Amino acid sequence: MLTRLRRALVLLETVVASSSLLLLLLLVLTQIIARDVFETGFPLLEVISRHLVLFVIFFGAGLVTERGQHIRIDVLASLLSPQQRKTLVRPLMGLGALLCAALAWYASSFWLSEWQYAQSNERWAAALAAVIPVGFAVLALHFLLVGLLGFEPTSEPDSDAAKTQDKVESA
Repeated sequence: MLTRLRRALVLLETVVASSSLLLLLLLVLTQIIARDVFETGFPLLEVISRHLVLFVIFFGAGLVTERGQHIRIDVLASLLSPQQRKTLVRPLMGLGALLCAALAWYASSFWLSEWQYAQSNERWAAALAAVIPVGFAVLALHFLLVGLLGFEPTSEPDSDAAKTQDKVESA
């Protein structure tokens, strides 16, 4: 059941992240053409574009976390043996899940106050801002699932990404 949840989550995130990126590119292109050709612009497109960047960031972060390709700041890992690093993966993923869950909690309380005090004509922008607590919650879920189920191999053994990952893991 957790594996099916994980696959469904990855599929949903892939669709949302790629659709958001495509829409972001179209809106930015529209804004550039409007400014350069017609000497005008659409202020609403700026707001939507800022929120689409957040969609791409949060849902893309979930995807790279799922694959174990997220940025790691682990100076101490180079001092540990591969067995010690493997032992620490689950607790560190749990800690990441707790931190992201806490950030989701506080972001949702901030978002609720923003929603309550938003003017009626700005509610749509407040609705788009819900991506922040949702994004942190999705990241927490990813860290939890990776901690419970482990990383899934995502690349071919002979690919450059797999070779780089092997070098990093053996270092």
